[in-house]
Amino acid sequence: MRQIILINVSGADKPGLTSSIADILSREQIQILDIGQAVIHDTLSLGILVEVPAGAESASVLKDVLFRTHELGMHARFTPIDETSYMAWVAGQGKPRHIITLLARKLTAKHLARITSIISRYNMNIDRIDRLSGRVPLGELPPDSKACIEITARGPLQEPGQMRRELLEIAVQMDVDIAYQEDNVFRRNRRLFAFDMDSTLIAAEVIDELAAAAGVGPEVAAITERAMRGEIDFSDSFAARVALLKGLDASVLERVAASLQLSEGAERLVSTVRKLGYKTAILSGGFTYFGRYLQQRLGIDYVFANELEIVDGKVTGQVSGQIVDGERKAQLLRELAARENILLDQVIAVGDGANDLPMLSIAGLGIAFRAKPIVKESARHSISTLGLDGILYLLGYSDRETSG
Repeated sequence: MRQIILINVSGADKPGLTSSIADILSREQIQILDIGQAVIHDTLSLGILVEVPAGAESASVLKDVLFRTHELGMHARFTPIDETSYMAWVAGQGKPRHIITLLARKLTAKHLARITSIISRYNMNIDRIDRLSGRVPLGELPPDSKACIEITARGPLQEPGQMRRELLEIAVQMDVDIAYQEDNVFRRNRRLFAFDMDSTLIAAEVIDELAAAAGVGPEVAAITERAMRGEIDFSDSFAARVALLKGLDASVLERVAASLQLSEGAERLVSTVRKLGYKTAILSGGFTYFGRYLQQRLGIDYVFANELEIVDGKVTGQVSGQIVDGERKAQLLRELAARENILLDQVIAVGDGANDLPMLSIAGLGIAFRAKPIVKESARHSISTLGLDGILYLLGYSDRETSG
């Protein structure tokens, strides 16, 4: 009669262990049903689920495995599995899989306890937990340190929206970011990044910088803040702000461009995704002059923004062409996806303001970055704790895969 046995081996990691055990099992034509291995701080945990065919000498095989692990200073445990239990386990492979990603400056047990309690309450089983960030040094961590773990859970989820809201509440309370995604074919098959520019790719609102140079900073800043919070129509507010720039010398644009600071992680994110074959785009309610400046600096493929009108070396207080507002951004995103022959599910959109919500809502992965409260609450995903390169974790990439 055939037997199903779970073999668990643990102890200090040694080279050749898996090879030795596989060689012993191969002597009796034993089938491997499942296998998993993890090493944490040079301590190995290996699990092998095997089917021992009828007539095979299972006692002899297991004895040899036990002797070999003892020689290596490790522990082995053997657990018989009945066929009913095994078939129930096999039937579970069709259940939906979910990805919960925790991003923080440092990881604590309290973070893990709060998140896993929610996962348990929604009757999902955790399949695996992986650390995506690099190894953590002892002592005081630098301000830009990064910690990320990815939890894979399995099971039907009746109220994903409610669970996402609960995770967001924890994120706010504990000053971390928590992202929930369904595990599907598109997760590592995204092909296009679309970025807002002001307060997303760069850590400033360019129009505020221009207004300061024109001596109308407070007036423009007040309108900008109301527009980003969604309190007033973007197009109307934009026209009002640009009008206040009338008479500004065009040379100021070059000076402001040279002083722009990239947001944390922007350069690493863009350079990494370009190496991975992604296309990149800026879809901005700001000005094309600064979008093209960033295009040259970062190697962005597409730039769409507003053309600030300049006559005789002076800003006229108007823009040329259609204003790039929220709906225009969404329209441009659809056009870019069609141009690149990809689905919207393969698009990642990143922004911080209310005028970014239309494109965030149609992208396969819409991310509010250090966003205003109304945007953070409305977007499916948000990052406020880490820099832009934290998005790489949401795509499932580890620091090891994206370093260098």
